[in-house]
Amino acid sequence: MSNFDQAAIAAKPRLSYFQAAWVVARRDFVAVLFSRAFLFFLIGPLFPVLIGGLAGSIGKTTSQQAVSVEIGLAMSAADNAAMEAAAETLRPQLGGASPVLKRVPEAESSSEFDARAFLDTGGRSYVAILTGTLEEPKLVGTQSQVDRWKGRIELLAATASASAPSRYPDAASEIVVSSGASDRYSRVRTAQAAQMVLFLLTILLGGMVLSNLAEEKGNKIIEILAAALPMDAVFMGKLFAMLGVSFVGIAVWGTTGWAFWAVAEDAIVTVTQTNFRELPGPAIGWPMFIALGIIYFSMAYLLLGSLFLTIGAMASSVREVQTMSMPVTMLQIMVFFLSAANIGQTGTPLELTSVVFPLSSPFAMMARAALEETLWTHAVALVWQAFAVFILIKGGSTLFRKRVMKSGPGGAKKRRFWQRKPPAAEPAE
Repeated sequence: MSNFDQAAIAAKPRLSYFQAAWVVARRDFVAVLFSRAFLFFLIGPLFPVLIGGLAGSIGKTTSQQAVSVEIGLAMSAADNAAMEAAAETLRPQLGGASPVLKRVPEAESSSEFDARAFLDTGGRSYVAILTGTLEEPKLVGTQSQVDRWKGRIELLAATASASAPSRYPDAASEIVVSSGASDRYSRVRTAQAAQMVLFLLTILLGGMVLSNLAEEKGNKIIEILAAALPMDAVFMGKLFAMLGVSFVGIAVWGTTGWAFWAVAEDAIVTVTQTNFRELPGPAIGWPMFIALGIIYFSMAYLLLGSLFLTIGAMASSVREVQTMSMPVTMLQIMVFFLSAANIGQTGTPLELTSVVFPLSSPFAMMARAALEETLWTHAVALVWQAFAVFILIKGGSTLFRKRVMKSGPGGAKKRRFWQRKPPAAEPAE
């Protein structure tokens, strides 16, 4: 090799930090995206959603068939007819609060009908049985059912005996679009839904980072990367590659969900009992809320992924990875509950704690985005979260380099101490 070639090689600079991270990110992104395992990963969550939808539909049907709100009428024939007429008269005022009255055939065929004994032996599907007279009605049932229906039965009995007004005034009404209390209550629902979606996506997609370094440690690829690139850049590149893969997964699932919604919107509303078109708008508006949601998901994923990446780097097997990741997963669940429990309590010590603590900060700030119009707090929170991501990546790569690769100052000292050769013996004269 000529002196010119050697000088050219010596003059060629090493890849910068961001260039090295980009090389690792591009390599991992393409490798994961075009693997067969990723296809099964995309299909996997669809089965729990399908099973959950079927279970919810079956459970709703079963509960509707099992739960009854019928009150049995065991009065005289005339009183039964008067109570039924009173129920029809008051139905416009009571609406869904009006009890469903059904005559008890056993009471009509027997003059010695015992309502207590009838309920103790099964009593069909009646929640309570009404006996006595219009002037002195008697409701037989459990304490909770008696407390629930007593006032309405008394109103029906008074109407049936003509001791209540026969004409009810028609109250005038003036409708407003919204009120402060109703807006805040509605936005709490939006905050809860956003937090839940953010948490589920983070937990579901964060697991991809766990086995990344553990596999490459087994086939010695990590040693080649460590020799050619800074470990900080390797960690950063792998983390952002998995974030890119996560966005691909979210895009696929979002497109699939939108297609299902377009085809079977009524069925989805029936099963979930939620009309997403009626979800209340956040305080900052939907465009900004969605943009912050994407950013906060990225931060939550990077924070959790940096911990998972460190665990995968320190573990020696996939089984050890799963064991070591359990405390981090439990911690993430706890911080999610901390954020969820303080929705709407802006400024309280616990709410501020959830905002400051890095792992819970994205969830707490997502709730604030739904409830508060202030934007500068999000800028401060995002800077703090980005700094926490940098610290976690730096700490994880340093720990991996010193404890696993044995390449730091501490590792070098250990090698010099334990691997120090004994002094050569002096030649005999």
